Amino acid sequence: MKYETNSFSIKQWNEDDRPREKLLQKGKIALSDAELLAILIGSGSRNESAVGLSKRILASVKNNLNELGKCSVSDLTTFKGIGEAKAIAIISALELSRRHRASEGIKKDKITSSNDAFKILQSILGELPHEEFWILYLNNSNKVLHKSQISKGGITGTLVDIRLVLKNALQIGAVALILAHNHPSGAIQPSHADKQLTQKLKKAAESLDIKVLDHLIITEKTYFSFADENLL
Repeated sequence: MKYETNSFSIKQWNEDDRPREKLLQKGKIALSDAELLAILIGSGSRNESAVGLSKRILASVKNNLNELGKCSVSDLTTFKGIGEAKAIAIISALELSRRHRASEGIKKDKITSSNDAFKILQSILGELPHEEFWILYLNNSNKVLHKSQISKGGITGTLVDIRLVLKNALQIGAVALILAHNHPSGAIQPSHADKQLTQKLKKAAESLDIKVLDHLIITEKTYFSFADENLL
């Protein structure tokens, strides 16, 4: 167990350097990423304030919050002043943010283009270090009824049970599907296996009068659409 002593609590900081008070007086938008992170941390180490520690943590990921979200507890506890409890608080806050982005995408509801689907799926799949396969189940107005993880794999692949995909569609009452999986490598071109799976799912779904509208390959910043590239 790691004990922290002689740390600088926020109450000991100069009045102009207190992010909690700044948030109350000026609102959350006025705070920098480092100040928001400092509120989560609460205190730094003996020779460093929480804001200073937060700046150093953010600098290690080039001030990219998506990259920070990929850090593990062991990654974060390498910083002096960050124990297990603080690391867990940071990871939990970033996971809540990720889930919030995903729920905001679902609120928009109707899918009118591949980009609409990407906005929903990127927050789920874009930052993962392993492959996952997801389905968006849609009604006849192309509104999202449900989103579901079908499988979770390794760095280079994942298996998909077509029967499970269609069973879920029938139970939900979906009439259309958007398939999606991520490529942790960042490559967006579909593999031969990706193309084969897409055609198998499309053919099986058609027998139940269910349409496969698209298959997206998701990376952190971009995507590949089978529909846009006329591969369906």
